[in-house]
Amino acid sequence: MPASFVFFAYLSAQFWAAIRHSQHGFATHPLPSAGRYTSDMNFSRFPALATLIFCGLPPLAAQVSPPASQPATQQAPLQAPLQIAITFDDLPAHGPLPPGEFRPEPIRSILKTLKAERLPPVYGFVNGFRVAEYPYQIELLREWIASGNALGSHTWSHPALDKMSAKKYIANIAENEPLLKKVDPHGDWHWFRYPYLEEGNTLEKRDAVRGYLFDHQYKIADVTLDFGDYLWNDTYARCAVRHDETSIASLHDSYLATADEYITYSRTLSQRLYGRDIPYVLLLHVGAFDARMLPDLIALFRRRGFQFVTLPQAESDAAYSVDPKVAYPGGGLLIELTASARNVNTPDASEPEAQLNRMCR
Repeated sequence: MPASFVFFAYLSAQFWAAIRHSQHGFATHPLPSAGRYTSDMNFSRFPALATLIFCGLPPLAAQVSPPASQPATQQAPLQAPLQIAITFDDLPAHGPLPPGEFRPEPIRSILKTLKAERLPPVYGFVNGFRVAEYPYQIELLREWIASGNALGSHTWSHPALDKMSAKKYIANIAENEPLLKKVDPHGDWHWFRYPYLEEGNTLEKRDAVRGYLFDHQYKIADVTLDFGDYLWNDTYARCAVRHDETSIASLHDSYLATADEYITYSRTLSQRLYGRDIPYVLLLHVGAFDARMLPDLIALFRRRGFQFVTLPQAESDAAYSVDPKVAYPGGGLLIELTASARNVNTPDASEPEAQLNRMCR
């Protein structure tokens, strides 16, 4: 409590004591007129009090802060929480493994983390040729479903649309369907993720593939946040062979730093295109280093203010319903295709691939 307030309270007590002991106290007399109110008081006993009364007390509001619970007269408008849907590509297997680690371990580690972090159901996109080569890996797909997550299609053999005809690419999509029907007969597996995010290097090819997808009730699993996570998996395996713990620690830091940078990249581009943050869809892979880093990556998104949602929830936003209708060689995020269609500049961002490729050689 401010000292000035304590002093004022003390003077007030003395003031009322003077009233009670004055010749015409308020206890037995009606409220006096203004003239009597001053003349009947014996202020000579309290010269300091008299000075304050007649010269003016400081306003009480200036001495006492308003209660903490008192609402502000104006509050900043509430912002919608940031939202992100995590998705994984290349099920049931991706990339090399470090020594002593077996193929089921990355997916089982990822599933354990998703459960521990209480994330909503996560889509994993399947390349069926892996199961054809290693039939036991169908059990990893079943474990994914049994854990409450969902499957979608990533084509049969992960081809690059830019390097093949639309007809052959469509056949590759169709070849993947029997496996998805087998492992998830009652699930919503009609979500499609383009390998390399390549939707077509010509409009004719792009329109042909999209026409097939829509005719067969597929929804496109667009990506709006990608930091090239797969680049760390190969490097991690090389460094693990060398038992290079210093380099592995460096990989940990650069993975998170790059993810953080690309969060800003996608948010900046979203603001340029829509004037707001859309719900984002993050692309990850089921690699060994991704599995190792997933708890820290989830923590990073939470520190940045994100809530986790499902893929269908994120893509219910209007931004995902607009087809940019552009050919985009090499593939890209939905927001990058949209920026190209609207002639909007994309932000600058680092490219860690060259540095990662040099490590642990």
